[in-house]
Parts: sequence; structure tokens; C-alpha cells
Amino acid sequence: MSSAASPLPFVAPLSEHAVALHRLPDADTGSAVQVLAQQRTLASEVPIALVFNGISHAVMLATPMNLEDFALGFALSEGLIDSAADCFGVEVTPVAASAAGLPQGMDGMEVQIEISSRCFARLKDHRRSMSGRTGCGVCGVESFAALDLSFAPLPARDWVAGIDLPVVLRAMESLRDKQLLNAHAGAIHAAGWALADGQLCDVVEDVGRHNALDKLLGRLARTGRLGEPGFVVLSSRGSHELVRKCAKLGIGALATISAPTAMGVRMAELTGLRFWGLCRAPSAVLYAPGAGQLPIAK
Repeated sequence: MSSAASPLPFVAPLSEHAVALHRLPDADTGSAVQVLAQQRTLASEVPIALVFNGISHAVMLATPMNLEDFALGFALSEGLIDSAADCFGVEVTPVAASAAGLPQGMDGMEVQIEISSRCFARLKDHRRSMSGRTGCGVCGVESFAALDLSFAPLPARDWVAGIDLPVVLRAMESLRDKQLLNAHAGAIHAAGWALADGQLCDVVEDVGRHNALDKLLGRLARTGRLGEPGFVVLSSRGSHELVRKCAKLGIGALATISAPTAMGVRMAELTGLRFWGLCRAPSAVLYAPGAGQLPIAK
């Protein structure tokens, strides 16, 4: 621990940096390249250690905001706990770079998560089984089975069909205005929760699209809204792990600003998640109709 003479660092989500802007000469004047000294706002990318019942499980690079929501969402979407009730407490502590063995100026955060003994026993068993598997080199996991691609499909819901083009575009348009960190620094993703009519209620941001989604899912779980009609909007592509996280927590629909991957679409089809992509007015693409809806004609 840091002493009184060496206080714990404050890790801000944004920081100012001196840079040199290089600009090509004007075609008419033919002058030399112009170099301008500027201050630019950059997004913080901070090592976040997730520690479950005193045992370090993962270190993620993330924006140091909404870390309680992040820890809960990560634990749920990765299957480490079964419900928000399995999380008994979350404590966030800054860690100086020197104490973490990191280069100067790269301070981190430690998130201590206390979970139920049942879930912790399962987590330890999972860690032991992983250590004995032969690596396949896919996405950083140690076997094909560790990808965790199979789970119960989503139930059919009447309101899912109402997540149509005007609704998803309304939510996506609102998302742009609520990306406050990104407006200053760029390079930051957002995840938002919209009601079934497209009204955007919550937005969280992070340098990682997966982290932003976990923060949002954690907030929904903490406030008891996971089962309510609504959908997730993301300022990213629709890759399979984002679809998986949503489906695992019972989210019925997802809309992304960019295109999905083929694996993301296939996972949406298998789980019954309604999946919109390329949501940029005046159009969007429906890649998967959702549970209980008519399949898209081939």
C-alpha cells in the first residue's frame, strides 16, 4: 500500500497532451509544411485488475469510470456469477504504477469483487480445468470449448418485432449526442440502453467496446432492468462476443452503428436475438429477426 508521503494516484478518464500538428502547405502558396504546437485531449486506457474473493482473474484495459458496473457486468456476461444477487460487494482502489510493476505514468486500478461461495467454487474449478487443456490459439482462450458459444436460446417476446427501423434510428441518433467523452477525445466507444420506443435512457463509455457493453449490462443488472422491454445500441461493429454477452443476459435486441461479422450474425440467429447493423440514417440492415419472428428470406 502507498504511504502518506506517496498518495494513491487519481486516474482520470481523459488527459491533456502536448502534440505537434503537421499540416501540408496550401496549394496556392507553396509554403513549407506547417507545424503547430497544440494541446490534445486523449482517452485514458488503464489496466484494471479484476479480483474475485482475493484471487486475480483478469486484467482489462479500460476507461476508469463506472467500474462497479463494469465488474458486475463482466462477471455476469462471462458466466462467473448467475445473478446480481451473487455479487456481495465491489471495491475500487487506485494502484500506483510502481506498486503494480508498471512503467512510470501507467497507474492502474484494482477492483475487488466479493461473490458467493458457490460461484467462487465454480470459478476455481473452471480455472483448474483450463490449465489442463491444449491451446488452440483462438481469441486468446485455451480451447474451442472455452469460447462458450452455446447456451439457452432467448424466449419469444411480442414486443421484439416493434424494434423496427424508426425505433433503432431514434436511439442511434440520441447515442451520438450522449457520447460526452468521445466528443472530447475520440477513440471511445459507447453502449446505450433504449426502451422499446427508441428512447435512450442510459449511456456508458469506454475505450473498449466490450467494456462499454459490460458496464451497461452491469448497470441494468444492478438496477433490476435486465428483463424489461428494450434493446442495446453500440457505437461499434457487431462481433460475436457482443452478441453472446447480450444473449447470455436475456437482451432481446441489439443495434450497432457498423456492420456485423458473419459469426455475430450466426450467433444472433442461433440465440434468437433481433440484430440490426449499419444503423445510419436513413437506413439500417436487419441481419436477424429475433425469436418468434419470421426468418429473413434468402
